[in-house]
This record gives sequence, C-alpha cells and structure tokens, in this order.
Amino acid sequence: MKKVSLVLALVMMLTAAFSNMAQAQERKKWSPQAKGAVIGGLGGGAAGAIIHKRNRAVGGVVGGVAGAGIGYAIGKRTDNKRKEAARVAAIERANANRAAEARADRAALARRVDAAERKASLAAQTQKQQQQYPMMANGFAANTPMMLTSANGPVAAGYLPNETYGVRNSAYSTSEVRRKSW
Repeated sequence: MKKVSLVLALVMMLTAAFSNMAQAQERKKWSPQAKGAVIGGLGGGAAGAIIHKRNRAVGGVVGGVAGAGIGYAIGKRTDNKRKEAARVAAIERANANRAAEARADRAALARRVDAAERKASLAAQTQKQQQQYPMMANGFAANTPMMLTSANGPVAAGYLPNETYGVRNSAYSTSEVRRKSW
C-alpha cells in the first residue's frame, strides 16, 4: 500500500510538472499527437507501475511507452478528423460562394433583360405615337384632336409656341415674367 502511495505521488508530481511546463509554453501550441503521447505516457506509466507488482519501474516504463504510442495514434486520428472537417467546410464555403455568384449573375441578367424589354416597349410606343400623330414643321402634331387655331398659328392642348426658344433674355410672348426654356 505504501508503494502505491509513492507511485501515485510520483504521478501527481509529474502531472504538476507537466502542467507548469504547458503553461510556460503557451506561445507554442502542442499538436494533438504530442498531447496524446504525453497523456498516454503518463497514464500508461502509472497503470504499468500499479499492475506490475514485482518490478514497478519496468511496469511503469513499459506502460508509459505503450500508453505514449496509443496516445500518439489517438492524437493523430483526432488531427486527421479535424483536417478533414476543415477541408469539407472549405469546399462547402467555396460551393456556397459559387452559388451566390451564380444567383447574382442570374439576377443581373434578369435586370438587363427587363431593362431591354422596357426600352423596346417604350420605343414601340413612341413609334406608334409618331405614326399616329405625325409632326408638323413647327413641332405640333398635324391631326391632334385638341387642335385650336389662333391669329399666330395653331395652338395645341393649351401650349403656346415660343418663337424665341433658346434665347435666355427674352420673355414668353404672353407673360411679363422672364423664364428659361427647358
């Protein structure tokens, strides 16, 4: 019983030394393989010392080596799983980005098609209006239904002709207020 207490005390001292060493090396992270080997070595050494009753030192060494090997293998498997998960996540992110770009391209194409259709529709309406109401030399339609006549010429839909169009300093003929022609 006394030897078991000594072995447990030795394991606790090694664990305390390991934790102090791990705190001192916070700058450099340990790989999962190294962590698994150290933890497996300590656990295997303690188990080997407890199990082998005739020669506890040999049991601790053999258990430590076996535990370190098993711990390294477990750490390597964990690291490989983590790398595979990161690779799959990167592929999924790339696929999601490609899908988002494709959606954006389809939306831009749809906007361009809509704009072209609106432009074509507007051009067709304008052409239809021009065929329906051909323009005269003075800019008024020849056969508009609201055609009125005055002493100065035709007056269409309440608009008066501006003979001084483009001259900024001249006023409209019927107004005392000077206005700019738009």
